[in-house]
Amino acid sequence: MSKVILPPATIGIVGGGQLGRMIALAAKPMGYRVGVLDPTPDSPAGQVADFQITADYDDEAAILELARRADVLTYEFENVDLTTLAHASQITELPQGTDLLYITKNRLREKQFLADHGIPVARFAEVQSVVELDAKVAEEVPCPAILKTAEGGYDGHGQWDIPNTDALNTLISHWPVAETVPLILEQQIDFDREVSVMVTRDGFNEVRIWPVAENVHQHHILKTTLAPAQVSPLLQAKITRIATDIAEALNLRGVLGVEMFVAGDDVYVNELAPRPHNSGHYTIEGSNISQFEAHVRSIVGLPIAEIETVDQALMLNLLGDELTQAREELLAHPEWHFHDYGKLDIKRNRKMGHITVVGATAIGQLETWSQTHEQH
Repeated sequence: MSKVILPPATIGIVGGGQLGRMIALAAKPMGYRVGVLDPTPDSPAGQVADFQITADYDDEAAILELARRADVLTYEFENVDLTTLAHASQITELPQGTDLLYITKNRLREKQFLADHGIPVARFAEVQSVVELDAKVAEEVPCPAILKTAEGGYDGHGQWDIPNTDALNTLISHWPVAETVPLILEQQIDFDREVSVMVTRDGFNEVRIWPVAENVHQHHILKTTLAPAQVSPLLQAKITRIATDIAEALNLRGVLGVEMFVAGDDVYVNELAPRPHNSGHYTIEGSNISQFEAHVRSIVGLPIAEIETVDQALMLNLLGDELTQAREELLAHPEWHFHDYGKLDIKRNRKMGHITVVGATAIGQLETWSQTHEQH
């Protein structure tokens, strides 16, 4: 059993984006105070928190100040300095620890951890230089493959497709990164669908897992999530077992998103997210406990009830000015659960909000709306 931290304790969140916002919105009704750290004044999370420290994420003094003002600390993304977090954990509770972040913020370490624990992953190899890439493709991970930076990158940034030798030669001729940047070469899976599952462990180490969700990406950015996904009982059991094994191996605290590829009856883990995940937003309306409430309950040591699904749900990301288009049609769609992240600047491909609907009729209507409303 982990340490119990009851309200009105203060939860500190490193990161003030939409994930931090929704964590805060889950914590506040339970009686917790919330503080966030983010470099943007009036950040999405800062708008709903009790206080915001406006500072860069690499500002150790500011993060330690947040730790001193909080009874428990969490984070909404992986790009947090491990040494700083370790120092913060000497001041306040850090239930997720630093091992989880150490593993998941580096794709090489993450893939090796999964492979070492018998979790199915695509073939992969470390690439240390442009000279080495040709040999790695020839000997370890043949085309089609994907080259990725080992750290950083999101929504398709920091990765390059290598479908054939011509693409390989072009990439070598126009090397996109500095020689010192660590890289990982991964086999490209010919998958049937992309799925994900959210998993957590509560204060009594009981694993709680949501249904398998099916994801559709456009230009490497998540567009829709449908949950529960229409998968066979065999695949459902296999995916659930994999996610449970990962949670246990990590001694998980907080919520973890597990992204996977499905190819026939085979499942390959693509990526882990040590925090609430975009593909879990549907849980706010689609299940009895949202991923955000579960994250709060897990880090403060509270029990979490068995997860129950209300009905099939569809989550649609609103990118760029799709947000304003949706706002203008709110009167016509009482079935929408509309979420505006409070971001002040609308930018193309930026996640500005999302819509969730529940039930087959509303799902069909939202799919139709999405096809006729794209960002400009």
